[in-house]
Amino acid sequence: MKLISWNIDSLNAALTSDSNRAVLSRQVLDTIVDQDADVIALQETKLPAKGPDKKQIQLLSEYFADYSHVWRNSEEPARKGYAGTMFLYKDKYSPTALYPEIQAPDTMDSEGRIITLDFGDFYVNQVYTPNAGDGLARLADRQMWDLKYAEYLQGLDKEKPVLATGDFNVAHTEIDLAHPENNRRSAGFTDEERAGFSNLLSSGFTDTFRHVHGDVTGVYSWWAQRVRTSKVNNSGWRIDYWLVSDRLADKVIRSEMLDSGDRQDHTPILLEIDL
Repeated sequence: MKLISWNIDSLNAALTSDSNRAVLSRQVLDTIVDQDADVIALQETKLPAKGPDKKQIQLLSEYFADYSHVWRNSEEPARKGYAGTMFLYKDKYSPTALYPEIQAPDTMDSEGRIITLDFGDFYVNQVYTPNAGDGLARLADRQMWDLKYAEYLQGLDKEKPVLATGDFNVAHTEIDLAHPENNRRSAGFTDEERAGFSNLLSSGFTDTFRHVHGDVTGVYSWWAQRVRTSKVNNSGWRIDYWLVSDRLADKVIRSEMLDSGDRQDHTPILLEIDL
């Protein structure tokens, strides 16, 4: 089974805008289409609460013929057009979509951050983890989110094996970002967020990229848009992951980043696993 995850940073912009960035986003979509994945997870779709409109659905169907899709979007009391997630999966599958709430703080449960697909013998979960924010204003809430999300995945894992993916908004170790020495208290590399991710892994999950590639360095999934040369200089972070239940680790065939060309921000990540 082949699965891809990508923080798209606005599905509507990627599908309908004429900006240079949107053109680059559509090139990434072409790369994803060429992979012919069974399941595609998209984060930060930024759609309205009612979901994609007719034009967006039509364009999605042109890119991903023979796929079904489910989505979850931010709704009141959370901000409109914020966060959001979507799954696309080949029509030959018929999973049940679950939209859990994990008793997260503030409006996090209303921000469309988690979808789980139940395939019968296993779960596929995706998450768009809240960012700790400028000045770490949301760090305490983020710590609680990490605890609640880990508890949720543990609960799934007790029922059947889990594949979990998404933008986790944390570089776990020093080798997961280019400049750890300059980012000790930056959102995504605080001791608190790293500990939260360590707790998730220790509760029964494997970081498939590290499982396959060991301690390889210089391989990242995100480059800051605000820094024009971040991708050219490979000043990146690895904050997007495919995790699997520990008992599935030896079934992983590939876990790697896909080339997103000149587009800065997130790159798609791919998992191939023998299920």
